[in-house]
Amino acid sequence: MTPRSKAGLFWAVGVLAYVIAVFHRQSLGVSSIEAAARLGIGAAGLSILAMLQLLVYAVMQVPVGVLVDRFGSKRMLVTGAVVMGCGELVFALADTLTSGIAGRALIGCGDAMTFISVIRLVNVHFPAHRNPLMVQLTGLIGQVGAIASTVPLIHSLRVNGWTPTFMGAAVLGAVSALSLLVVLRDSRPARTAELPSLGAAWAEPGTRLGMWTHAATQCSAAAFLMLWGYPFLVQGQGLSPATAGVLLSTLTLCGMVCGPLLGYLAGRFPFHRSRMVFVVVGSTAAAWTAVLAWPGRAPLWLLVVLVVVLASNGPGSMIGFDYARTFNPAARIGAATGIVNGGGFVASMSLIALIGIVLDLSGQTTLESFRWALAVQYPIWALSALQVLRYRRKARRMAAAVRPAEPEVTSQAG
Repeated sequence: MTPRSKAGLFWAVGVLAYVIAVFHRQSLGVSSIEAAARLGIGAAGLSILAMLQLLVYAVMQVPVGVLVDRFGSKRMLVTGAVVMGCGELVFALADTLTSGIAGRALIGCGDAMTFISVIRLVNVHFPAHRNPLMVQLTGLIGQVGAIASTVPLIHSLRVNGWTPTFMGAAVLGAVSALSLLVVLRDSRPARTAELPSLGAAWAEPGTRLGMWTHAATQCSAAAFLMLWGYPFLVQGQGLSPATAGVLLSTLTLCGMVCGPLLGYLAGRFPFHRSRMVFVVVGSTAAAWTAVLAWPGRAPLWLLVVLVVVLASNGPGSMIGFDYARTFNPAARIGAATGIVNGGGFVASMSLIALIGIVLDLSGQTTLESFRWALAVQYPIWALSALQVLRYRRKARRMAAAVRPAEPEVTSQAG
């Protein structure tokens, strides 16, 4: 087998693990109403479930990034698949908030080990000029898991019930771990000192540019898909569960179309990456403004526009990982990727929690309550956009200082 075909095979099995991880991650989204009834919780309790899952995910990003640099992708991917399978098993049997939290925390822990490990496979096995496109393709194919976590999961919950549905999800973890053990061959990296690698990655302005890029672009769609989109569409906008599921699937499918385009543009025009970020954030804010300001329930066509615009969020967030790759050597790419990914999920976790708090304070899930709750997105967008501008300037200054005779290097700050 040629090195090129090996790279493709290893990437493919890594992407399969990521598809299953995305399914696990978003399986709470369309089951939120059933989870509230089964666990006896309200909006704040649902926020706690999603928030703690994301909190574990975000907190694990930096240590996992260091461990991936130290032990390689295979060990981390297998461990992540097993932990997520155990999390789904616990969630399948959960009947209290405490047991539900335990299940979602395990899912967050295993999920944290997956994407970073696949990104490392891309960085190790593919040439630099193909990295932006391969990362976008990884995110694109991973959205198959998001599709499976919408309409098919809704159908399974209605036909089979809670426990069989999530038991089946647990089996997927075993399938993922087995495929990784059989197919993936990943040599253990040379040992490096963790703290210097982590400190150097954090000190690099390009890493923090990537982190704030990820935060600015990811949080709205993540909150929508992972928890609040389905209740907003069903309880706030009065759509049927089937129509809401189709809209969530549409968001994912459109993201799969948008991903390769943004990946190509980011690789072809690196100087304009931050402009792409601002277009994503600005269009998302505009779409939400139109929906939230509409008198009464928004028409279906406007909700379709919203999900199509939200579809750019996931691909837009991948630009953050391209910044991490551009400004960091291979020896610390895991740590840098962990910082970028962690920042995005802290923003998403914060948004999910704030929406739940506002809904709980209102004591209801009416359209008016959702309007006030979803308005908490605006300060998060504003802060993140300002930080992107700040660290773009710093990254450009540092790049120019290091290699002043090569203006094209400065352009890599986007």
